[in-house]
Amino acid sequence: MTQLSNTDIAAALDELGDLYELDGAIIHRVVAYRNGAKAVRDAPVSVAALALEGTATELPGIGGTLQDKIVALAQTGVIPAAEKLRAKYPAGVVAMTRLPGLGPKRARLLYGELGISSLDELRAAAEQERLRTVKGLGPKFEATVLEALSGENAADGSVRARTLLSRALRAGEAIVEALRELPAANTVELAGSARRGADDVKDLDIIATASDPTALVEAFAALELIESSSHAGGAGARGRTHTGLDVDLRIVAPEQRGNLLQHFTGSKEHNVALRERAVRQGLHVSEYGVLDDTTGITHQCATEEEVYALLGLPYIEPELRENRGEFDAGFVPPRLVTEADIRGDLHCHTTASDGRNSIEEMALAARALGYEYLAITDHSATHGFDDDVSPEELLVQIERVREVDAAIDGLTLLIGTETNILPDGSVDYEDDLLAQLDWVIASVHTSMRMDEAAMTERVIRAVQHPWVDAIAHPTGRLIGRRPPYPIDMSAVIAAAAEAGTMLEINANPDRRDLNEIHARAAAAAGVPILIDSDAHGADTLGTLRYGVLTARRAWLAPEQVANTLPWPQFAALRKRARRAAATSST
Repeated sequence: MTQLSNTDIAAALDELGDLYELDGAIIHRVVAYRNGAKAVRDAPVSVAALALEGTATELPGIGGTLQDKIVALAQTGVIPAAEKLRAKYPAGVVAMTRLPGLGPKRARLLYGELGISSLDELRAAAEQERLRTVKGLGPKFEATVLEALSGENAADGSVRARTLLSRALRAGEAIVEALRELPAANTVELAGSARRGADDVKDLDIIATASDPTALVEAFAALELIESSSHAGGAGARGRTHTGLDVDLRIVAPEQRGNLLQHFTGSKEHNVALRERAVRQGLHVSEYGVLDDTTGITHQCATEEEVYALLGLPYIEPELRENRGEFDAGFVPPRLVTEADIRGDLHCHTTASDGRNSIEEMALAARALGYEYLAITDHSATHGFDDDVSPEELLVQIERVREVDAAIDGLTLLIGTETNILPDGSVDYEDDLLAQLDWVIASVHTSMRMDEAAMTERVIRAVQHPWVDAIAHPTGRLIGRRPPYPIDMSAVIAAAAEAGTMLEINANPDRRDLNEIHARAAAAAGVPILIDSDAHGADTLGTLRYGVLTARRAWLAPEQVANTLPWPQFAALRKRARRAAATSST
């Protein structure tokens, strides 16, 4: 019996969910399989082994039914329910469900209406403009299909993807921590794009020094976190986690640690520019050291600081290593914002909309994190996902938040809203109701397929709204799953600077929106930047980490992030406070 990887099991459960949705099953059954697939994919240990022991049900999202299916898959290589459904639908229809912007419902529609049963047939129908003949579809959908097909490059129709940073760090940091506890290890550090805080990563690089390299390699291979491994040649090993992430362990002498860590942290663009600069100085930089052409001496560096100093450079933080100005004349390393600088969170949800915790539970969790203030911003009445707060319910919510604020010491609790920006740029609560709140953040949740000019005008109108303090996740992207909607962010940034409206870096690891390019441009224009969690539960308030990483990649200092301010100073930045101050001074 072959040991199944978590990736294989998750793929099988995802496929079964897609097959059930193709077959018109109730949504709860479909969601159960997708949640189960996510739980398996994120599990750090072998789920097949747990299922065969009868303990996979201890994982969140895995019940007895899913455990039985995993056991069947592990023992026979198939899930009988999936075999039955596959007999009803061609494999190409299932592959169609995985394309961004299509999904099982549209795949079933196209199969039923046009008889399309493969990706090749889908591409031909889109190019021949036949998809638009199906009711409810049109030219924009055809363009979406062609774009999705241009990104697919796997024989089974799946789209090859990188691993989201949050998932990669869960694995990478657990491996690093486990290796650091071993007697054979001296230093163990994560490198690569994960260390630079990129949105997603291809694999993990770990750099170590060791008193006994062979023992460290053997211990790495034996880690429960590692599904399989092989010797990499020299001092090192290659492995793969149960989540399907490749890991390269490189072991080096302590005196070369700085050279190797700098080299494998990257980025490629940074290292190319660094080498070109070194050549102009008569030096050659590699993972092995810095060679001086004049003397023939190779300088080995125990720290990265030594590497940069040899080249006449200050130490450059990993997040800045993208060749975006760190080698310019006069470069002075900024003091980058840290998680410890953040004083409050201005975007979170409770059970009043689609959150998992109560107002009080969210407030207590924020206080435990050391925050000085927290805004409760449940979804407004038209955000499009049913869990929302009507104007009448918001009036009740105001009173609830005021009561909790009065009862909890050490935290200023604000009543706010995440109001939906309607297609015409208006928001979905009346001004009289918004005036009763402490804080208003606005975002686009509906009608995302507008053209660039219309979407830009829509968001700018919200930016200019007299009660809107900030714009949340301004481009609507979901990393690796949904591209940004068409929008001219330069125009939005200019409007925000003029109106005094803040722009948010949404720290949800799936969003990180604004991205670092837009965040850096906005800060340079004088727009106050927020870093918010968009937490839907007390356990996700801590995801501010990923927003802070984006801010650091945007070169942001604490003074450029509004919610590093203590509450009295932050409160004065709100439009209602500025308007009141202007009125009192006249």
